Amino acid sequence: MAEKRSDSTADREIVITRVVKAARELVWKVWTDPEHVAKWWGPIGFTTTIKKMDVRVGGVWKHTMCGPDGTIYPNSSVFRVVEKPERIEFAHGGARAGGAGVSFYSTWLFEVVSEKETRVTIHMVFDTPAERDRVVKDFGAIEGGQQTLGRLDDYVATLQE
Repeated sequence: MAEKRSDSTADREIVITRVVKAARELVWKVWTDPEHVAKWWGPIGFTTTIKKMDVRVGGVWKHTMCGPDGTIYPNSSVFRVVEKPERIEFAHGGARAGGAGVSFYSTWLFEVVSEKETRVTIHMVFDTPAERDRVVKDFGAIEGGQQTLGRLDDYVATLQE
């Protein structure tokens, strides 16, 4: 029997927000330029290698993350919405090398708080509540997302010194 779905995604989503101390245009630039993304993307201790990043509707983003323990995480996304400098949406697929895959739809919002502050919101929607819960448990998705936004904030600070 097919699982009945409600219109609400609350039980299958993750939402993470942080005010980044930089103008929206700078935050947008460091999110959409692969040379910048490689310097801050991922949780603390991770490195990211960008293989391809074509930030346009239908464009592909392929990158590999390497955890502090050496575990490799290949990722592939397709951009669905790119509204400079306000919104990026992409369908994401990834995995832990040799492990079960992960897929979700991600929306990143960039909202002006002030001339020097931008509210960045990550909104991830998974196919099922169980898939969301697995990613939170197995990958530490909430803490990892918070750390990623922290690294973004720290990185843009180095560009403004």
